[in-house]
Amino acid sequence: MATDLLFRGMAPALVTPFTADDDLDVEAFRALIERQIEGGASGLVVLGTTGENPTVTDEERARLVDVAVETADGRVPVVVGTGTNDTDTSVAHSTAAVEAGADGLLVVGPYYNKPSQAGFVAHVEAIAEAADAPIILYNVPGRTRFNLEAETALQLAEEVPQVVGVKEASGDLEQVGDILLHRPDDFAVYSGDDEITLPLLAMGGDGVVSVLGNALPEQVDAMVAAGLEGDLETAREHHFDLLPAMRACFLETNPVPIKDVCGALGWIEPHVRLPLLTMDERAPVRRRVLAAFEPFLDVAA
Repeated sequence: MATDLLFRGMAPALVTPFTADDDLDVEAFRALIERQIEGGASGLVVLGTTGENPTVTDEERARLVDVAVETADGRVPVVVGTGTNDTDTSVAHSTAAVEAGADGLLVVGPYYNKPSQAGFVAHVEAIAEAADAPIILYNVPGRTRFNLEAETALQLAEEVPQVVGVKEASGDLEQVGDILLHRPDDFAVYSGDDEITLPLLAMGGDGVVSVLGNALPEQVDAMVAAGLEGDLETAREHHFDLLPAMRACFLETNPVPIKDVCGALGWIEPHVRLPLLTMDERAPVRRRVLAAFEPFLDVAA
């Protein structure tokens, strides 16, 4: 079991709240962070996929990191998504996040240009050389068309001291199992998909970077806490209770559904930036999303 990790447990992949006029909603972001910490979050992940990082400007990025670090105030670590498909840009984002006080960096597999495994190693090494902070690798081939192979993740864990973990969203449990079997003691493995959190915990994983946690932090934290304690029966009960909501988060492209749920609760505007679109309030898929959350939250389907 990994020890001395950046965090162990549930960390939400935070949405980025925007106003209906497409501006950052800083106060809603602060309130969301407070709600997450009160709900048991062990860390915060800012500017990941769920945070719509491709459409956030550099100025907005700096503001979000500053607000997250200030609001968290050392209570939980703040991990910032800084990886892109351009190494120089990734380095610039990473150094800026470290200077702003981020506790860790989330580095996604480069998208579109499809590097080799060796190319990704060199990409991460360049970021690590420039930015002195723990790095969590992020494998999400459904978004990037690049799969971080287990052998490569383990190589980086052994050779690059700043690389402290991986967020695995490949859905390939054989690959996840290979990482868990051979990882160093100080290398964390997190689920990047709420639905595979239970099997990952059963194999000895360290938690989840959760989309669902935006709306249900207490419930996701309870599932993860039970799994980490070895109480798989309780974790399994939570998993099946939450399963409809987990799946509802992906009935349309993430983060559209989870923002709609948070919007229905009055926490944020459900606004997403183009090319994403908010769900039509009359659409059947929106009713299905809200119905999946009704057992936990006061939302009307």
